[in-house]
Amino acid sequence: MKKLAILFASVLMAASSVQVFAQENLDPECIKYLSYYKEYYKQKSYEQALPSWRQAFKLCPPNTRETVYTEGAAIYRYMINKNRNNAVAKEAYVDTLLLLHDMRAQYYPKNAVTSLNNKGLDMVNYVQDDNKALYKDLGAIIANNGEQTKPQIFLFNLNAAVALFKDGVIDAEEVINTYENSMSILENIVAKDASESNTKVKSDVENIFISSHVADCDNLLALFGPRYDADPENVDLATKIVKMMGTTEGCTSNDLFLNAVNVMHSKNPSYLSAYNLFKLYSSRGDYNKAVSFAEEAIAYEESDEKVDAQYNYELAAYAIKSGKTAKAFEAATKAAELDPSLAAKAYMICATAWGATNCGGDDMARRAPYWVAVDYLNKAKAADASLADEANSLISQYAKYYPQTADAFMYGYQDGQSYTVACNGMRATTTVRTQK
Repeated sequence: MKKLAILFASVLMAASSVQVFAQENLDPECIKYLSYYKEYYKQKSYEQALPSWRQAFKLCPPNTRETVYTEGAAIYRYMINKNRNNAVAKEAYVDTLLLLHDMRAQYYPKNAVTSLNNKGLDMVNYVQDDNKALYKDLGAIIANNGEQTKPQIFLFNLNAAVALFKDGVIDAEEVINTYENSMSILENIVAKDASESNTKVKSDVENIFISSHVADCDNLLALFGPRYDADPENVDLATKIVKMMGTTEGCTSNDLFLNAVNVMHSKNPSYLSAYNLFKLYSSRGDYNKAVSFAEEAIAYEESDEKVDAQYNYELAAYAIKSGKTAKAFEAATKAAELDPSLAAKAYMICATAWGATNCGGDDMARRAPYWVAVDYLNKAKAADASLADEANSLISQYAKYYPQTADAFMYGYQDGQSYTVACNGMRATTTVRTQK
């Protein structure tokens, strides 16, 4: 009796559906099969709904109802999962599922983005062993949907590209272009929605590219070298070169990278590009250019005091290694003034600068730089106690060069007396110290 009641209810519902469809002036056969599959679909009897759905799909105009495609997709996903161990049947169901997405996009263009995103996600789930199809179709979805592309699609598109590269199907340039295009779009997506899932996909895409070793330095030089030679003023190309080589291990010491950074800086100068040039020229030992770009970076109004302090400190460290004590002292002094957190380290550089300075004049003048060096060592350990051992060790070394008390007296000086030192472009007021 209960079964009869359910059957009777289904008949009534089907009859109601027929009336609704009939009002749309559809072919009676189309109406019949639409209503049949609908009733099974509502009961989630997808396998039973499939034959009537197929007839409706065959007999009804392609723009009859959008639900024919969305509900058909659900039916076919069910059949794919049910036949996951039957490769032939599964492949046929997958092909139809992907066709449904394409047709929905064609006949209902307002929802084309959603249709193609769904196609991409279904390919990720069901076409895992066909990298050619994944690369081609996911790439087409990205080209159509742009920033509206589901982020996961970028990940599998690049995965497929890397696999095809390793199989010798596509070259390194094509993989690099795929990566660059994906990252450009993903950066815009994350800028608008920095959700955990979006940022993770972006990070995963970067990791896949880096771990693939497609963009090793030799590949990048071979790819971008001729392009740069042909168009050395192209700032977009230069930016691309800097971005790619800058993220590739051991690929920033070549002329191509340096030239590209110079192009970027000449076209779009900033404190960051000037700083990058300072780092590049300092690594090459080109002192004059390195200092010039460091000072340019510091001079930009856009860089705040903390940034300027860091740049001054790095300039001081570079100058002291290059034996340029006056520049090291000048930059370290500025660093300490601008950022107290750098003061201790900056004072150590000041001490080194004075300790390495040879002043002319009498014996007192030649020994005076060591007094200044000790002044800065005392300031360094006062600012950061962790530097005390290093500072004390240097103080002991410099104290060996203090004059004897009798010698200082001969020149009219005694312990504790003020003394001004000025030589090699540096100047400081210190205190006379003699050997004890």
